[in-house]
Amino acid sequence: MRRYRVRLTPEAEEDLLRLYDFLLERDLAAAERALRAIEEALRLLAFSPFSCRKAVRDNPLLRELVIPFGSSGFVALFEIEARSTVTVLAVRHQREEDYH
Repeated sequence: MRRYRVRLTPEAEEDLLRLYDFLLERDLAAAERALRAIEEALRLLAFSPFSCRKAVRDNPLLRELVIPFGSSGFVALFEIEARSTVTVLAVRHQREEDYH
């Protein structure tokens, strides 16, 4: 079984901090659970990134991972690079307008 290295861009890391800070202002336990849910979901990318939905029709390597959490969840935009690397480009809450 092929294993991919999963890395986050600085922008994706900033997204995680932003999402955590937003939840932290409301509920520390929820912020911790959300971060764990995202980290756990991102582990899937090391084994089966092609199982995630395509983000755009004309680029099969740009994909989205839907991360359930509570009544909605998060979406991670990522790109499958080369044969061994998956790069997470952005993470947003599903109720946000779009990636920034």
